[in-house]
Amino acid sequence: MYKVVMFNDDYTPMDFVVEVLEGIFNHSREQATKIMLAVHTEGQAVCGLYTRDVAETKAMQVNQYARECQHPLLCEIEKDG
Repeated sequence: MYKVVMFNDDYTPMDFVVEVLEGIFNHSREQATKIMLAVHTEGQAVCGLYTRDVAETKAMQVNQYARECQHPLLCEIEKDG
């Protein structure tokens, strides 16, 4: 299994991060807000745990959508454990 990790930056609006977490990772507004705050305060947070293919796809979707919206938001995957 692979973790999708989101990294903090000083430019991406918090509302955009919540939108991404709801839209791409299917988190509730409450859970998306908690993850966004963890990214903001801790520098990074895990958005979800998936098989490698799904994790790669979700990270790519976040990165591509962020670029389209001109935000530097970044997601990467890491092997769990």
